[in-house]
Amino acid sequence: MLIKKIVDFFTSLKLTVVLLAFSIVLVFVGTLAQVDEGLYGAQAHYFKQWIVIGAHLFGHKVPLILPGGYLIGVLLLVNLVCGHIYRFQFTTKKLGIQLAHAGVIVLLVGQLSTDLLSHELQMHFAESETRNYADSATDYELVFASGNELTAISERSLKPGTELLPAKTGLPFTIRVREHWRNSDVVFRAPMLQNGPPISTNGIAANFDFQPRPDVKTTDQRNVPTAIIDLLTPSGSLGTWVASDWAGDASLAAAVRNSYATQTGAGMAQKIAGQLIAPQTIQAGGKTFTLTLRPARVYNPFTLTLLKATHTTYPGTDIPKDFRRRVRIDNSKTGEKREVEISMNHPLRYGGYTYYQYQMDAGQMTREAGRTPTSVLSVVRNPGWLTPYIGCTMVALGLVIQFLYHLVGFVTKRKPK
Repeated sequence: MLIKKIVDFFTSLKLTVVLLAFSIVLVFVGTLAQVDEGLYGAQAHYFKQWIVIGAHLFGHKVPLILPGGYLIGVLLLVNLVCGHIYRFQFTTKKLGIQLAHAGVIVLLVGQLSTDLLSHELQMHFAESETRNYADSATDYELVFASGNELTAISERSLKPGTELLPAKTGLPFTIRVREHWRNSDVVFRAPMLQNGPPISTNGIAANFDFQPRPDVKTTDQRNVPTAIIDLLTPSGSLGTWVASDWAGDASLAAAVRNSYATQTGAGMAQKIAGQLIAPQTIQAGGKTFTLTLRPARVYNPFTLTLLKATHTTYPGTDIPKDFRRRVRIDNSKTGEKREVEISMNHPLRYGGYTYYQYQMDAGQMTREAGRTPTSVLSVVRNPGWLTPYIGCTMVALGLVIQFLYHLVGFVTKRKPK
């Protein structure tokens, strides 16, 4: 009896209707919440959760409990699979419907696998530079490097008041987190503009002030995290240090340089940027460590070298016409070495990743300004990228088969006049 009730529950059409109704409400609430939480924040809060507790609407927090996107999706998948199994009839009359249902199942499985297994990264490099890694666009890591040894600590572990002990990190010192800001700003401590004592006299903190800033909400902006940490050894403190993505990301350091160039001139701006990205070194356990906060990296067994970046515009205008970059692939494992071209509608698919055109600083104006042409590729790893095509094809084919079956039956039943 119990098994029959469970089966009846998961195969019930009423469950399907209720889940679809909840999904409509969730999409409506999640869409409205993007104004207060931003696109990525709303995705994480409403659609990448099992249970949604509380909602941000029109500048207010609303006490609301809803099933999250994961829960609705999984229950819909179970409901559809159970219904498909228990009501399956391998007959010509039902062939189209069964194929369409199977296609919907493939779509749901593909969406779940995409959400859980896909990665969105970015690859930044200038002409002649080689990269064997891509940077995360949303995740960051605190890195301590000593020679070839590298210890990366996820930004998620940097909660104020937390102590990361040597037993956990493998480092010869304890990391005590004093502050962690998801978004921050940086200001050069010019002699006439210093408004207070520095956070610390160690490293970049001696020359720059860092302040917290509200999280950004739009997709064309990004948060720049900063952490203030104390490093402690059994013999004493190694001081207070600032680890910031402003110093760990070359593109952000370049933005700081360009910002100060209009105020102080190119030479002084370059000096300021140089101080921002200067290595921060500490001595502990008989080793020298450098520390920085940077986007989390994913390393590949092959390298890409940017040979040339080209940006063309329509004659007589500054309207972009084409973006192209020529890269060389070097794979020591397979011995492969070849050159390929990546353009706006022609991505590179290699090693399980797809490399798309994203941003570029190239062309005649870039060279006239004395800047080295650079390129940013959007790197996507999605093991389930084929499932939408397969699922949609199955649904369309099933509907066509079902339509033709009824059409043929209707035509053959008509009596000749």
